Amino acid sequence: MTPITPSWLESTVFYELYPQSFLDTNSDGIGDIEGIIRKLDYIKSLGANAIWLNPCFASPFRDAGYDVEDFYAVAPRYGNNADLVRLFEAAHQRGMKVCLDLVAGHTSDQHPWFRSSCSAKRNKYSNWYVWTNSVWEEGDNMIRGYGDRDGNFLTNFFYHQPSLNYGYANPDPTKPWQLPVSHPDVQAVRAELFKIMRYWLDLGADGFRVDMAHSLVKADPDLKETMAFWADVRAMFDLDYPEAVLMSEWSDPAKAILAGFHVDFMLAFGKPPAYTSLLRKEKGRDLNPSAQDGHSYFDKEGKGNIREFLDTYLEHYLIIKDKGYITIPTGNHDCPRLAMGRTQEELMTVFAMIMTMPGIPFIYNGDEIGMRQVECLISKEGGYSRTGARTPMQWDRTLNAGFSDAASSNLYLPVDPDPGRPNVYDQESDPMSLLNVVRRLARLRKEHSALCADGNFIPLYAEPGKYPFIYQRSNASGDFVIAINPSAQPVQASFCGSHRIGSLHKIEGNKVRCQVVNADFQLEMPGISYAIFKCGAPFGSGLRNNN
Repeated sequence: MTPITPSWLESTVFYELYPQSFLDTNSDGIGDIEGIIRKLDYIKSLGANAIWLNPCFASPFRDAGYDVEDFYAVAPRYGNNADLVRLFEAAHQRGMKVCLDLVAGHTSDQHPWFRSSCSAKRNKYSNWYVWTNSVWEEGDNMIRGYGDRDGNFLTNFFYHQPSLNYGYANPDPTKPWQLPVSHPDVQAVRAELFKIMRYWLDLGADGFRVDMAHSLVKADPDLKETMAFWADVRAMFDLDYPEAVLMSEWSDPAKAILAGFHVDFMLAFGKPPAYTSLLRKEKGRDLNPSAQDGHSYFDKEGKGNIREFLDTYLEHYLIIKDKGYITIPTGNHDCPRLAMGRTQEELMTVFAMIMTMPGIPFIYNGDEIGMRQVECLISKEGGYSRTGARTPMQWDRTLNAGFSDAASSNLYLPVDPDPGRPNVYDQESDPMSLLNVVRRLARLRKEHSALCADGNFIPLYAEPGKYPFIYQRSNASGDFVIAINPSAQPVQASFCGSHRIGSLHKIEGNKVRCQVVNADFQLEMPGISYAIFKCGAPFGSGLRNNN
């Protein structure tokens, strides 16, 4: 069967939404589903027509909901299942999609399956998790002395997140507790995940982003068994839910897309990691808080190297092109805010690139107004160094930035205390605000299919250690050239136009000059600038100049 791509995906912009910090409508200090429904029109105004909703299932919330206690029930603090269905329906009425966060590899240690698995008496769930045969048996990521069962259990992340048993690709014969992927109990776990997905898809969900999608099958060094499992999931989607999307937190598109995912997130793949090299190489901005100082490409000092990003990106892009999509997110709940150490003008250059690259753009809620990292917060629900990127959405200048009517001391997390913090209300009326630039960029993407996910991508100027970065997007409907200069220094660059590029007409950007010199295009760009050009007639048909 030929793989099917949802018809809506190619022109989609996603909005990642952290529910506990988005909008509180019942004054308990925690965001809720009703708050999301009330802000759907705002999300749509951004040009976002799909939502990735971070975990909303019942949980003890020791890892912000990534420790699931019941996959079939919405956490009461957000509402109930009927509220989530209302969200699906309200979004669909607006032509929008809602995708849920699926934690496939583990549960909370409070999940009834795991509590049964802990029993010394054998039962249906004994092998649903990975347990050794004795508490004295050593092993990596094993928790010892938990409950009455004589054995240690394997964790997937934190100690309270026991690994569901998807089997071992290469079981060690000296460790009989390492079950093969064909074992009936392993197959029962796999069948349950299918059941969970079907349950929510049948209620109106439009797909899933799968947390730690690569982590399922153990002792699977080449990930072939893990990939085979997800290929089975994709086959189910293609057959029964062809308009639903499957997205992975894998950070290896060459594997994830070939495994059956429609979309993979560009976070940590490559050496050096491409995403870090592009946006977060500086100490404090990196995904790894202990990372050494460095320079990402989007660093106003102009000491980054676009090739650290581009070489790895192209390696994956050329493998997965026409099979699936890479997303370059503005950020997410796991990494420092994009605005950390950056001005609004610098953020505009980031958005100009993210919104014009191939694949699917993802905007983390609040990044569209330049919300800042809030430093020195006490860890909340397993956030640790990530906590400062999870603070309440800043809607206006009223109490708690419009997030909640609760007392400030009762909020899920404190609002950014800076009185100059950005907010939606102030930026709405300013046509040059980051918010309105993001809207214009999203509108351009929607109006021109060459700028959408499937448009061809050709780097035109991407020199090691130099600025700017210039590339072409094209399809049968038209051609565009995008130039990005994140450095604070003015730069010049020449590139040879393809036979499809005649004149360049600037349709978005700031103070960038273009002229023709010896049959080449030459751009003059001030510091921290970008431009999007629409290509006119091909060579020989007219003037190629734009100021």
